[in-house]
Amino acid sequence: MNSDQPQNRDDLSDAGGFQQVNVGDTERWLSAVGGGALALYGLKRGGLGGAVLLAIGGALVYRGYTGHCSAYSALGMNTAEPAEPFEYFERGIHVEESITVDRPAAELYAFWKRLENLPTFMDHLKSVTKVDDKRSHWVANAPAGMSAEWDAEVINDEPNALLAWRSLGGATVDNAGSVRFVPAASGRGTEVRVTMDYIPPAGRVGAVVATLFGEDPALTIREDLRRFKRAMEAGQGSAIEGQPQAARAEASV
Repeated sequence: MNSDQPQNRDDLSDAGGFQQVNVGDTERWLSAVGGGALALYGLKRGGLGGAVLLAIGGALVYRGYTGHCSAYSALGMNTAEPAEPFEYFERGIHVEESITVDRPAAELYAFWKRLENLPTFMDHLKSVTKVDDKRSHWVANAPAGMSAEWDAEVINDEPNALLAWRSLGGATVDNAGSVRFVPAASGRGTEVRVTMDYIPPAGRVGAVVATLFGEDPALTIREDLRRFKRAMEAGQGSAIEGQPQAARAEASV
């Protein structure tokens, strides 16, 4: 074989052939739809301004169609694959919160393990749907009345002690989380320790933008845990199990 010929997908990209897919499915769809709308507006507007909008829209449509983003390539980013641990460290937002709940660890773990229960006390979540024993589909509220969706997998499960999960490739926002259930130092109840990491689309700047919409990650999780504590100590955990999501949401208020 001629040594000058490209040997793999990445080489083909450099040679002007196939381009490496480095944009997640949801992001591709948004790029294509948004780019199409922007291009149509540019056509209707006309003039220099319209030409600029048409060019930007066309670039977004191309990005959505090919799944390739040159800027991502330059930055070494790939939203089509799950984020690596170092990416959370370099570009992510890290939040840790804890609360003591006057209930046994086994009871709290059992409730949390049913990830479908999380929207009953986590306001930013619309739904969590179980796919199989490890995978689930999450839908969350996003700024400006939009939604963010992703698939996640459980990566660590220690009965009555720990649950950890992370988003899979194609997530609107890469994220990972864990919850630990530790006997309280007082000997009564359980300390629930939640850790959340996420990589906003625009890096750390994205977290600042998010606060303009009242999305302070630490405050959000702190309030979620308070609702969780109230529900579990009031004995509402068992009542919520098996109820439709709307009814469970009302029970957690």
